[in-house]
Amino acid sequence: MTRSARAFWLRSPGVGEIREIALPEPADGDVVVRTVCSGVSRGTESLVFRGGVPASQHTAMRAPFQDGDFPGPVKYGYLSVGVVEEGPERLVGRTVFSLYPHQTRYVVPADAVTPVPGSVPAERAVLAGTVETAVNAVWDAAPLLGDRIAVVGAGMIGCSVAALLARFPAVRVQLVDADPSRAAVAEALGVGFALPGDALGGCDLVVHASASEAGLARSLELLRPEGTVLELSWYGDRRVSVPLGEAFHSGRLTLRASQVGAVSAARRGSRTYGDRLALALELLADPAFDALITGECAFEELPSVMPRIAGGELPGMCHRVRYDAAADGVVR
Repeated sequence: MTRSARAFWLRSPGVGEIREIALPEPADGDVVVRTVCSGVSRGTESLVFRGGVPASQHTAMRAPFQDGDFPGPVKYGYLSVGVVEEGPERLVGRTVFSLYPHQTRYVVPADAVTPVPGSVPAERAVLAGTVETAVNAVWDAAPLLGDRIAVVGAGMIGCSVAALLARFPAVRVQLVDADPSRAAVAEALGVGFALPGDALGGCDLVVHASASEAGLARSLELLRPEGTVLELSWYGDRRVSVPLGEAFHSGRLTLRASQVGAVSAARRGSRTYGDRLALALELLADPAFDALITGECAFEELPSVMPRIAGGELPGMCHRVRYDAAADGVVR
């Protein structure tokens, strides 16, 4: 019996294709997963698609189940939801999330999948990796009761962070973005919204997620003296100019990075990667997160859709990919 699948590959920067592949035979403790849907992590995957991962970061930026190497050919992605077809009895038939690229079926160790709670639809569970990043950022940010907070950049990550921060008691959270259409998303998440020029200052904490020089500069401007900007943006091979004159020095401001590759130091002694991902999936029981899914296509359309996403022709946040259950299968 030969198991087959199809996978989306970046053949070379700017050129994607779907390849037919043979799956390995599952070993004891493995699961065979049939993909139901996956999500395009717009910022990172666009950068990968354009070939913008700097050589110094090729190892650090590898996805857990990546095949190939940057800049290509490479199979990349990490937001996959599917149903376990074979494996341990406790998992067979369960809907699970895995940090796997865009592929119709795959074989991974059982501990590489996380069951999706019954309260979370599979179509929303593709956001698990994004919300996991937001959880880590909030752990890094360590907000306090009554803090005044801005989140600059209303993309997938920024919106997820804002949604979580808004749950803290007595905090003022404002989502800031240059695109006025993001006000509707902020409203759905229960968060205030402002254009950059109208944002409230005097912030104790600003989370920056716009991946732009202008956004970073505005983030620093919004701080009170001795406030902190938590930088979530991934600039890839782009150089950015940071305004460290003006109030940065005299105001004793702090600029620090947060990245999901390591569990936040604030929780590293008591939480594992699995704990963090399971928490993200629990949080996705809130239907407000549906506002982050702004586009959808069939798996077969990815080679034509990814250039439009990477080039900005198809704007939005999470782009969901649908899989046809009959698209591939077991060839006897």
